[in-house]
Amino acid sequence: MTHLSRLSTIAVLAAALALAACGGPKTKYGDAGSVETVTNQFGSTDLQMLAEQMSQSMLSEAPVISSGNLPIVTVQEVKNKTSEYIDTRAITNRLRATLQKSRKVRFATDQADMQKQIDEIQRQQSEYYDQNKSTEVGKMVGAGFRVTGEITSIVKENKKVKDVYYQLFLSMTNIQSGIEEWSDTKEIRKTTEK
Repeated sequence: MTHLSRLSTIAVLAAALALAACGGPKTKYGDAGSVETVTNQFGSTDLQMLAEQMSQSMLSEAPVISSGNLPIVTVQEVKNKTSEYIDTRAITNRLRATLQKSRKVRFATDQADMQKQIDEIQRQQSEYYDQNKSTEVGKMVGAGFRVTGEITSIVKENKKVKDVYYQLFLSMTNIQSGIEEWSDTKEIRKTTEK
């Protein structure tokens, strides 16, 4: 191979590498709170909006909370009654975090984390712990109120338009009396023209 051939080959390889570096997908950070409209499926904006609206409704309209008594609440995971996958634990966690920040509600261990709580208490009851400084069995505090909910959707579609309607329903029930203390629904409609 001549000197000129080698230089030509090196130049072609360098140009190909430069093009490959420029032509690939680019990733950048964005504002997590900005409106996301990539598709009309349930997304981050929907999760944030519904959890925020429901939290504010509960804080202002549920008498047991607005009275300032710091109720102890357990939140059960929102049920997904839609035809698509929705991480309902993310909705539940966002709701809990927003309510917790208000400092108007306290939370008891929920159903999903109960086994972890029991395992930790049992671990502390082993011979490896000073029994005077470990958590005692039978000292957990039960919740006075239970929050449950579900998200549903209605999807309508033709050749030109796809319309998706989401509804989140939540309710708070007094565990001892069974009386529903608060409930609300929040809705989102997303329309995509094809």
